[in-house]
Amino acid sequence: MKPFFETPANKLLYSLSLLMLLFALASYAILNFTKVQYVNESPATISVTGSGEVVAVPDVGQFSFSVTAEAETAELAQEQSGTAINDILSYLEEEGINEKDIKTQNYNLNPRYKYVAGDCPAGSIRFCPEERVLDGFAVSQTITVKVRSTDEAPGIIAGVGSRGATNISGLDFTIDDVELLQAEARAKAITDAKEKAMVLAAQLGVNVVRLDSYSEGSGGVVYQSRTMAFSADEEMAGFGGAELPVGEESTTVNVVVTYVVE
Repeated sequence: MKPFFETPANKLLYSLSLLMLLFALASYAILNFTKVQYVNESPATISVTGSGEVVAVPDVGQFSFSVTAEAETAELAQEQSGTAINDILSYLEEEGINEKDIKTQNYNLNPRYKYVAGDCPAGSIRFCPEERVLDGFAVSQTITVKVRSTDEAPGIIAGVGSRGATNISGLDFTIDDVELLQAEARAKAITDAKEKAMVLAAQLGVNVVRLDSYSEGSGGVVYQSRTMAFSADEEMAGFGGAELPVGEESTTVNVVVTYVVE
């Protein structure tokens, strides 16, 4: 009697059984692979917003002044303007204004013209053309000044006006280092977001694992400072004794922080 696997019928049966087993295993593998594709691999997260605000009193007074000079020649106009500017700059240096806080905003040298009656055409009594002729030169220079002791700003402006400034455009009180305020506001916003995340995680019964993402949006700087505009011919010594409130500035930063939880 032949062994079981040596008969043709049994060999065929064995081969078919093995083939069916292979098909079954392949189908099972494909099914599991398909399931894995549809499994959401993203971790659970929570997102919170944080806000930070810093309010500060302006620490810098800033104003601009101009000096204008007119003369028959460009050289003479520049000399006159330069003399007045140098006198003002020397005064600012005496008052302790740092060179880096004095900046030339613009400088212009322009010719001036006038119109004179020209020769009338022969036989014409109504049309006598005018001729444009050079009538000298005008120099204008505008300088911006920062005063780091705000209470000294009115007196310094008065001194500038008395030394040949032809126009003073205004006095603004601002924060010199806005980035420092933004950094403080950002730190407050992040702390606010962290505290909210801990409370939310406790309420949900999960644990914060790690930071997933961070985004930031600045709420900007809200200026509440006072600006005064005046001309050099006004009474500027102490601004008539009037007080100049500098106001305050508010800087806000908003953040959105996402944490992975489990």
